[in-house]
Amino acid sequence: MRFAANRLMEPVTHALASLALGRAGLGRVTRLAAPMLLVSGLAADLDWISYAWGAPGFLVWHRTASHSLLGTAAIAAGVAAGFSILGRQRRNASRPMRFLPALAVCAAGAGIHLLLDLTNSYGVKLLWPFSGRWFAWDLSEAVDPGLLLILLAGLLLPGLLNLITEEIGARAKRRPGERGAIIALALVALYIGGRAVLHARAGVLLGSHIYREEEPIRAGAFPTLSPLLWRGVVETETALHEVEAPLSPDAPFDPRTARSRFKPEYSQALEQAIGSDAARAFLAFARFPLARVEPAGDGWEVRIRDLRFVPESGTPNSTAIVAVILVNARGEITSSALEFESSATR
Repeated sequence: MRFAANRLMEPVTHALASLALGRAGLGRVTRLAAPMLLVSGLAADLDWISYAWGAPGFLVWHRTASHSLLGTAAIAAGVAAGFSILGRQRRNASRPMRFLPALAVCAAGAGIHLLLDLTNSYGVKLLWPFSGRWFAWDLSEAVDPGLLLILLAGLLLPGLLNLITEEIGARAKRRPGERGAIIALALVALYIGGRAVLHARAGVLLGSHIYREEEPIRAGAFPTLSPLLWRGVVETETALHEVEAPLSPDAPFDPRTARSRFKPEYSQALEQAIGSDAARAFLAFARFPLARVEPAGDGWEVRIRDLRFVPESGTPNSTAIVAVILVNARGEITSSALEFESSATR
C-alpha cells in the first residue's frame, strides 16, 4: 500500500514544484512555459517503467540514466526542442517560440526534479554513464508531507485570497500567485536546509556512542516523516545496529534500544556468493549490506539486503532489492538472482 501511495504522490511533488517555478516568474520567459515545466519536471520518472522488468532491470535503470547530469541535460534539450517545433507550427501565435528561452525553462524543470530526488535516500547516479557512484543526501523521504504542504499552500492560498479580495471589491493583482510561489520555493529551500542541519546532528549522535561494547565503524541517519526523528544504521565490527535517533529535548537517545543484526561468520558459501554476478551488482548499490546464510537443500542460501531499506516494522519494501544466491555442498553457485524483497522466497 505504501509503495502504491509513493508512486502516486512522488510525481505530485515534482508537478507542484514545476508549477511553483512557473508561477514564480518562469512562466513569463516564453510561451507554453507552464506545460514545458511540467513535462521536463516529470519526464525523468518515466524510468519507473523499469519496474515491470523485475529487480535486475529496476536496479539498472531506475534513478540512473534519466537522473544523471547528462540525462537531465538531454531531457531539457529534448523537451525544449519539441515545444519549439510545436510553437513554430502555430503561426498565429502572438510571440515567436525561441529555443534558448525554452531550454532555460526546461532546464529549470528538469533540474528541480533532480535536486528533489537527491534529497532522499535511494539516490541517483549523478555521473552516469561515466561513473557508477550513487549520490544521496538522506534528508527527506521520497514523499515528504512537509514539502507537499509548503508547495500546496504556496500555490493555493494566494488564489483563494485573490478571490476573497475580488469579492469585497478590491482590485485584483496582475500576477496572482507569483509572490506566494516565490515564498513557497524559498520555504522549500529553508526546509531542506533545516533538515540538512538536523541530519548532521543525527549523524554525530549515532557515531558518538558504544553499541554492545563496540565502537562504530560508520553510521547512517535516514529520514522519517518527522524532521526530529531519524532512523539510524550503525556498523560495528560484528554487527549492524538499527536504532532511532530522536533530536527533540524530551526524547533522549539510548543505544541500548538498538536492534542488532549480527554479521555472518566467514564461510566458503559466503565467499562464493559474494563473488556472484548478482551480489557484485547489488553491493555496488547497497550502503549497509548484510548477508544471511541459511541451509537450503544440500547447500546454502545466501541472501544479501541493504538495511537502508528495512523498516523497523519488518514489512517488506516493494522496491527494496535483495540478492539471493544458492550455493551447493561443493561450493558451486547454482543460482544467482536479484529479486524484490516483497516477492523473494523467505
